[in-house]
Amino acid sequence: MGTTADGRPIPPLQADERATLEGWLDFHRATLPLKCEGLDDRQIRLASVTPSSMTLLGLVQHLAEVERNWFQRVFAGQDVPPVHEAGNADGFTPAPDHGIDEALARWRAEVARSRELTAAASLDDTGSLSEQEAGLAGGQGVSLRWILVHMIEEYARHNGHADLLRESIDGVTGA
Repeated sequence: MGTTADGRPIPPLQADERATLEGWLDFHRATLPLKCEGLDDRQIRLASVTPSSMTLLGLVQHLAEVERNWFQRVFAGQDVPPVHEAGNADGFTPAPDHGIDEALARWRAEVARSRELTAAASLDDTGSLSEQEAGLAGGQGVSLRWILVHMIEEYARHNGHADLLRESIDGVTGA
């Protein structure tokens, strides 16, 4: 597998379903830290436009929580606490005493755990949604295939947010 000029893995052009899904998820996972490179603590906490309070630091924290929720709680059925402190269950609020290095380390640990939990699983293996999530989705069982597709769209959407945030901070575009 090749890489882009900035080091992200290029998803395979011809592969089975599993390799294609994991390739695209890995590509989008690799995009997130690129959006944070070279920024200081003040910049990583800047919101782009009011009324939004979204920041790059908040996005990294949020995606760590998303990884934990979908792979540990839903897919593996584990009862694990939130990644971040109480009152910040979605991770979007930047922690005043944690910077980007710690947030990226936590996020990387969650990604590694997600990979461990799914390495031997079939795309048809299922996890269970909470009662609230099941009511919204119309069912409780959710396949690993569905989770991977959802994670690709989750990262792609938030990487778009990260593009806009980064451009508003220092004009850097692309990736």
